[in-house]
Amino acid sequence: MPIVSIVIIYFFYGLAFFSMGLLVIMEGGRSSDERVRKALRPLAGFGLIHAAHEWSEMFAYIDQMAGHSGTTALYVFQLSTLAFSFLSLAAFGTYLLAKDEIAQRISLMVPLGLVAIWVFGLINIKATYPPADIFNAAHTWTRYVLAIPASILAAIGLVAQQRAFRRVGLVRFGQDALWAAVAFAWYGIFGQLFASTSVLPPSNFINENLFLQIFGFPIQLFRAAIAVIASIFVIRFLRAFQVETEQKIATLQAEQLKEAQQREAMRGELFRRVVAAQESERQRIARDLHDETGQSLTAIGMGLRGLEARITRDPKRATDTLHELQTLAADSLKELQRLMTDLRPSHLDDLGLSAALRWYGGKIEERYPLQVRVEISGYEQPIEEAAKIATFRIVQEALNNVIKHAEAKNVKIELDFEEKGMRVHVRDDGRGFDLDHIKIQQSSSRPSLGLAGMQERAALLGGKVSFQTRPGQGTLIEAFIPYHHESEAQDGNTPVTGG
Repeated sequence: MPIVSIVIIYFFYGLAFFSMGLLVIMEGGRSSDERVRKALRPLAGFGLIHAAHEWSEMFAYIDQMAGHSGTTALYVFQLSTLAFSFLSLAAFGTYLLAKDEIAQRISLMVPLGLVAIWVFGLINIKATYPPADIFNAAHTWTRYVLAIPASILAAIGLVAQQRAFRRVGLVRFGQDALWAAVAFAWYGIFGQLFASTSVLPPSNFINENLFLQIFGFPIQLFRAAIAVIASIFVIRFLRAFQVETEQKIATLQAEQLKEAQQREAMRGELFRRVVAAQESERQRIARDLHDETGQSLTAIGMGLRGLEARITRDPKRATDTLHELQTLAADSLKELQRLMTDLRPSHLDDLGLSAALRWYGGKIEERYPLQVRVEISGYEQPIEEAAKIATFRIVQEALNNVIKHAEAKNVKIELDFEEKGMRVHVRDDGRGFDLDHIKIQQSSSRPSLGLAGMQERAALLGGKVSFQTRPGQGTLIEAFIPYHHESEAQDGNTPVTGG
């Protein structure tokens, strides 16, 4: 074949591997598998270094066309680039086969072992053959002990990667990896077995001249064609990393959409519960006003009507009735003050959260046979109004549950001012309850002792509430409320429900 044709073959031969190495550098970092990312680095090195080797062969033929003979430096460059390129290919294959970090470290022994064998052979070649035959023999020896094993290792590694692609559903890219493995196997076994003619067996018989006689075209053309095929399929399966990234983005977007839908559903459910809590609180206030204040006012009105008739006929009895009406009016006023205090205690605004909790604990002790102990720790820091109200309401709801359901004798309230928020513990010695049963009630939209309301109040401010209880062992309610909530700071307004 004319030298010009050989030069063209070497050009495209080197271009194929150079393009592969360049694209591996550009695309290889996208893989989510660290093992694959590490493996692709030596593959990129193989492509670039082997392209340099093939182009050095091309320039050697160009010098031959110009009538110049090759220099020793060019021979050394060709031999070293050939060796280091296939060592990189061997590292690529062994990295793909290594399943963990320990195996990756052990896999480094394979290229090192190949280097040891290669160097040992070069020393023997130099000691055995005359100087005129050393370069061809060394070149052939490099293909035998480095190129063939490295190509086979790369092929086996690509087969393993093909299986990995299939496991994650990237079947098409697995097929590309498999075809790349076939190409590297042919490139190693057939492309390197027919080496240059040298004194080193079996190249003195199985060589590039024999290949030309059998197939009618040079081995360089075969190697170039296989190089193009291998590069195409390597570049094709590199797209798997882009597809993998797109799949992850799509999965992330789907998860974000699902979370947004869940947040919307939770917001709707929260709004429904807030409205229900408001209506429940209004019903309670209306019932208390009707049962206590309303009846008292009715009695006062009836007494005043009767007093008008008695004031002249029976002054003494009228005076007694007047005293009774005064007492009834005073009791009604106290009941109204109690209702107003429950709705919004002035102590919370005037004296702060700690004082309000102590005051409320004292009021509970006055009304019910319950011992309430309040302990405050830490320094009371500036608190957002919403956080202060939410903490008070959570304690208030916890005490209401104790009064209505716990049959307890003692309650301990602990308020700890921490660095970023308030931590509240409300512990009673009552009869406790089955928390799993309460969760089932919550899921079925049945009453749940106000526990859901406490959790909702805390969640609105970025906090949380947890419960620890067992039947017969009392109940511990723990709440954490941050001092400042981000959405609250941005919006400047946080809804707070009564009750």
